[in-house]
Amino acid sequence: MAGNERTFGGMVGRAIGKAKKVVGAVTDDNDLAREGRLQQVHAETELEAERADREAREHELRAEVDGGQAEVEAERRRLRNEVEAERREEQIERDRRDAEQRAQAQAALQRSEADAELAAERDRAERSVQAAEQARLGAAEQANRKERAAHEAELRAEKLDPGEDR
Repeated sequence: MAGNERTFGGMVGRAIGKAKKVVGAVTDDNDLAREGRLQQVHAETELEAERADREAREHELRAEVDGGQAEVEAERRRLRNEVEAERREEQIERDRRDAEQRAQAQAALQRSEADAELAAERDRAERSVQAAEQARLGAAEQANRKERAAHEAELRAEKLDPGEDR
């Protein structure tokens, strides 16, 4: 192979190498045949290197895609968990408000019942006071009647026996 001769790689280099090998064999030029074989090996090695490089890039791209998909899935799970946590918090807040409203309604009902019981107790107490007042008035009237009757009896007794000391 000449020092300034340029060799082609890839498919073209392989074809040229094969042609040199065949021409060298036909013309009995061992140097040309050897140069053809070397160029062929060089071109095949280069093709194999390109294929390995392409496979490596494909593998890297697949790894990037898989990594990206894993990141997307992880983000999707994180967001789903975040949404679920927000839903749970909202449900907890709704439950708390509902419980608070039930407690307030129960307290209002108990206050209402207590107020009604207090009003009924006051009515009973008022009726008892009125009944006691009626009984006191009745007793006072009866005492007045008895006192008048006693006074009238004394007057009659005085008329019947005016000198007697009573």
